[in-house]
Amino acid sequence: MLTNQLIRSGTSVGANIREAFYAHGKADFIAKLQIALKECSESEYWLELLIESGYCDDKAILEQCIEVKKMLIASINTAKNSQ
Repeated sequence: MLTNQLIRSGTSVGANIREAFYAHGKADFIAKLQIALKECSESEYWLELLIESGYCDDKAILEQCIEVKKMLIASINTAKNSQ
């Protein structure tokens, strides 16, 4: 079911960000954020499907997901540039 996939990928974003706080060095920190970014992108996909199929009409949640994705990209780039 689409909603189950969204729950799985959506909760993984937060879990990986939390893991990044306790990373074993900068490379591990970046790796955890990259996993969170992949999961965020997957969540964006499931939200798009839910909206396009008519199961969800709240486009604001999709916009929030996109904002989280942008923040993750910026954080990864900052961490990479400070190595």
